[in-house]
Amino acid sequence: MAAAGPRRSVRGAVCLHLLLTFVIFSRAGEACKKVILNVPSKLEADKIIGRVNLEECFRSADLIRSSDPDFRVLNDGSVYAARAVALSDKKRSFTIWLSDKRKQTQKEVTVLLEHQKKVSKTRHTRETVLRRAKRRWAPIPCSMQENSLGPFPLFLQQVESDAAQNYTVFYSISGRGVDQEPLNLFYIERDTGNLFCTQPVDREEYDVFDLIAYASTADGYSADLPLPLPIRVEDENDNHPVFTEAIYNFEVLESSRPGTTVGVVCATDRDEPDTMHTRLKYSILQQTPRSPGLFSVHPSTGVITTVSHYLDREVVDKYSLIMKVQDMDGQFFGLIGTSTCIITVTDSNDNAPTFRQNAYEAFVEENAFNVEILRIPIEDKDLINTANWRVNFTILKGNENGHFKISTDKETNEGVLSVVKPLNYEENRQVNLEIGVNNEAPFARDIPRVTALNRALVTVHVRDLDEGPECTPAAQYVRIKENLAVGSKINGYKAYDPENRNGNGLRYKKLHDPKGWITIDEISGSIITSKILDREVETPKNELYNITVLAIDKDGRSCTGTLAVNIEDVNDNPPAILQEYVVICKPKMGYTDILAVDPDEPVHGAPFYFSLPNTSPEISRLWSLTKVNDTAARLSYQKNAGFQEYTIPITVKDRAGQAATKLLRVNLCECTHPTQCRATSRSAGVILGKWAILAILLGIALLFSVLLTLVCGVFGATKGKRFPEDLAQQNLIISNTEAPGDDRVCSANGFMTQTANNSSQGFCGTMGSGMKNGGQETIEMMKGGNQTLESCRGAGHHHTLDSCRGGHTEVDNCRYTYSEWHSFTQPRLGEKLHRCNQNEDRMPSQDYVLTYNYEGRGSPAGSVGCCSEKQEEDGLDFLNNLEPKFITLAEACTKR
Repeated sequence: MAAAGPRRSVRGAVCLHLLLTFVIFSRAGEACKKVILNVPSKLEADKIIGRVNLEECFRSADLIRSSDPDFRVLNDGSVYAARAVALSDKKRSFTIWLSDKRKQTQKEVTVLLEHQKKVSKTRHTRETVLRRAKRRWAPIPCSMQENSLGPFPLFLQQVESDAAQNYTVFYSISGRGVDQEPLNLFYIERDTGNLFCTQPVDREEYDVFDLIAYASTADGYSADLPLPLPIRVEDENDNHPVFTEAIYNFEVLESSRPGTTVGVVCATDRDEPDTMHTRLKYSILQQTPRSPGLFSVHPSTGVITTVSHYLDREVVDKYSLIMKVQDMDGQFFGLIGTSTCIITVTDSNDNAPTFRQNAYEAFVEENAFNVEILRIPIEDKDLINTANWRVNFTILKGNENGHFKISTDKETNEGVLSVVKPLNYEENRQVNLEIGVNNEAPFARDIPRVTALNRALVTVHVRDLDEGPECTPAAQYVRIKENLAVGSKINGYKAYDPENRNGNGLRYKKLHDPKGWITIDEISGSIITSKILDREVETPKNELYNITVLAIDKDGRSCTGTLAVNIEDVNDNPPAILQEYVVICKPKMGYTDILAVDPDEPVHGAPFYFSLPNTSPEISRLWSLTKVNDTAARLSYQKNAGFQEYTIPITVKDRAGQAATKLLRVNLCECTHPTQCRATSRSAGVILGKWAILAILLGIALLFSVLLTLVCGVFGATKGKRFPEDLAQQNLIISNTEAPGDDRVCSANGFMTQTANNSSQGFCGTMGSGMKNGGQETIEMMKGGNQTLESCRGAGHHHTLDSCRGGHTEVDNCRYTYSEWHSFTQPRLGEKLHRCNQNEDRMPSQDYVLTYNYEGRGSPAGSVGCCSEKQEEDGLDFLNNLEPKFITLAEACTKR
């Protein structure tokens, strides 16, 4: 199909036959169900292969998609091959998705492509094969004028399809301006294909309309592919250029050179780009103040620059420019836009500070310091409170001794001249100063930095005062030899009166003397030694000995000074050996080094000379000294020296002959490290102190009191009844409640009582002390005829009480006095304690650790003792009602 252009060949009979076949199958199919299309095995690109009735399936569908990208589906249901497709299989299918965005619904149509049956060549040899030529219809370029005046509807062009030669074709269009905003701007005559516009169009809103033209037959089938139909809107110069800002604000330094960029203005035009309608030109309409013209603007770029060096902020600090922009490259008929440009001239340091007068005078009293004597005002035309206005003052001449200082008052910008070091009227009655000033910021113009205008002379007059004595210099030095005789007189500190330049009439006093070694003559200031000066006492050594002196005049005014005494050293100290006691481990150590020091100065010190003076022949035979360095010697022993502590005299002498002898204790020990011998020495040489002796005496007194108590008890027991030996250890005394037991208790008569069967067998005794002997354990128990477990011990280490039980079964009440119990148990306990207090060699041991065999894990009831002491005679009634807590003791007393 072509629009008013040359037509191509019509479709062949074969293509028409395929179309009719597709129509038959598509109508035979049921809507929204599977559709079968008979197609050849090879499909050409952009060739229609059939049509699907989509309206009957889903009339409100506004989105049509194909699941297979090889096929396209148009809104009228026409199916096209998007590219050349070769169908390898006999059948191929794809799905058409129909969606309604408003109702959020979707339906599917399955399309099945089947191969046409091949026709035998022998049967159709006479048939003519017609092939359809590929054909496209293209539009004639179409445009319309922006803001057209009509008449409307305005004819644009005619669209015509090649299929109109053989069929009745109806035309339609879609796209923006038809069924999309703006609606109904274009329409096409259904029968003729004439395209019309209904109203004027603004190109700045719609610059092109991309329409799509359709050609369809009377029965609704597409006669050809849809035709893209772009309609371009021709621009008209209907928009004024507009600056991007209504008011521009720029700044420029007043010292700027011609050609300095001030800023850039910019304008926009909505008309079509790259045309005369948008070719802009800039210019300056007006400058305020008008004269002189200081700025220019580039006509194409809008860059504003300076054209003169007459910018002076102190004269005019702000300019206003009316900027103009015009399209059509500035021609007189072009449209115009304007804007305002405010240019602020910023300050630069183009004005030097100046003094208001060339000379100043000031007065100050002598000896005054840290006082303000003069304020110097300054004039500067630059912007206030900026670096171009603030100034720095400098004293150029006259302050070589540092008596003065000048600073700047940050608020008033004045120079403040002060005296920081006292002036002496007698030395200098008048001082002439030269003051210079400049700004904090560098000067902007090429002129000398210091001119006649930024210098000033200041004359300072010093007023005389009647002042006190002066201690100058503050520290004076004197040399004194140590060990100088008491009462020796040496020159001391000298002060003077500045009025007469001498020290007559001054009195001196000592304010501070660290060691109290000297006194001061009040009239002359001379010092007198009151003690022997010892250089080695003063710390740190070789430092000056400082004495503070006060000088006073007749009016009571005073000054202080320091007298630094340098105490000269004399050789009054012999060298001294540092060690008192040394340990030499033989044979690992063959020697030890002896070190010596001398508190005197080095001239009286090392090198030292070590020697063994006339000593015993044994020391001389076993020990020898050799030099190591200037301050050390090596003490060595002979191989036949025995292990013992030696006292060896060693003499050490300095270079001036000052000598001293020291007795050095040397312990020649058999060890691997000296600390072992020291530990042994300490343990062997333990000496009891006074508190230890007192504790021993108290212990002896306590022991005598216990023995006295026992003697008294035995004497009283002779009057009581006799305590039978067979019941001596059958007393049970309450220990403590440590854990619950069962219903078996040990009665006071020594037999086990069981509530279950009322049997009265068992034995309740007291175990004596155990002593380890040959891997077995000996335990004494008193029952009847004083039997022991040693005679009844079974094989190995295990033993029981069954074999030791005697034949005595009589029941006694176990009621005896304390004295009877004590007289029976005391000798036996004493014997046990004596045996436990001996070591393995049967020797008494003061600190002997007893070893015990492993007796198994402890019971829940813990430890229970069967021996106790009672002060009352009838205090054993509790034995009649023992609680189950004594289960452990009861089990040990009965046969299992």
